[in-house]
Amino acid sequence: MSAAKLPDDPLWPRASAWIARAGDGAPAGDIALLGVPAHVSSITPTGAHATPAAVRDALARYSTYSASAGVDVATLAAVDLGDVREPDGHDGEMRVSEAAEAAGDGFGLLIAIGGDNSITFPLMRGLAHGELKGWGLVTLDAHHDLRDGESNGSPVRRLIEAGLPGEHVVQIGIADFSNSAAYAERARELGITVMTRASLRHADLAETIAEALRIAGHGGRSVYVDLDVDVCDRAEVPGCPSAAPGGISADELRAITRLLASDPRVRGIDITEIDATIDAPDGRTARLAALLVLEAAAGFALRPNLT
Repeated sequence: MSAAKLPDDPLWPRASAWIARAGDGAPAGDIALLGVPAHVSSITPTGAHATPAAVRDALARYSTYSASAGVDVATLAAVDLGDVREPDGHDGEMRVSEAAEAAGDGFGLLIAIGGDNSITFPLMRGLAHGELKGWGLVTLDAHHDLRDGESNGSPVRRLIEAGLPGEHVVQIGIADFSNSAAYAERARELGITVMTRASLRHADLAETIAEALRIAGHGGRSVYVDLDVDVCDRAEVPGCPSAAPGGISADELRAITRLLASDPRVRGIDITEIDATIDAPDGRTARLAALLVLEAAAGFALRPNLT
């Protein structure tokens, strides 16, 4: 990404300037931004620990105004809580859960920037105060993440083992030749609702997301959202090592993010599986992640109690 200084214009406020730094005391507001640079447990080596900083830098390239939504997210109180220190391993995951719990108590929406997909487990556990039975989960991911062990391929299995009912989980974007028959069968046995990448090609996105939220948020329960960016087409996200040709478009993921964040049941969103160290020279994958932060904020601004 170019290091050239960006021009200043008081009539074009940058998104990076909108998000305040956390001060003393217990921070509170509409949106909390939290960096979780986990990378050690990744199945394949990754530099995902470099991504939170890259996404924060990319926010400087965008304004706070959404023309299509007609909202300026600068009207929201957003606070950057910084990065969780050493988020890998048992102790690191406890720190992540504690940070998520505090953010959930003080803010309407937590947006976490990974890091690899292992962060979904401690983040959701923390937001739910460990009471996962009353929550739902929506994943945008090419993979089931039901592997054995503890890695970036196992957060959904770990959440279910910790108390999240499989019937409360909806997985959108599951890709062909990116999962095994054994894990697909495990998803069926656990009662997970699976919406494949192929099924999305002729589906209405708004209807798809409404159905996902109907299942995950049934009865008004809180919902956590995992945005694993490898759900996108590899050509658009070169910084995602596990992305395959034929995934959804970056534009579709942006639209889905706004739709999900506009629902008051959604309490937390993570953005994972981007390795900023292998991104394209123009930083396009980190830029997409920055736009996902802004789409989530725009969705939050569109919630019924805020419009």
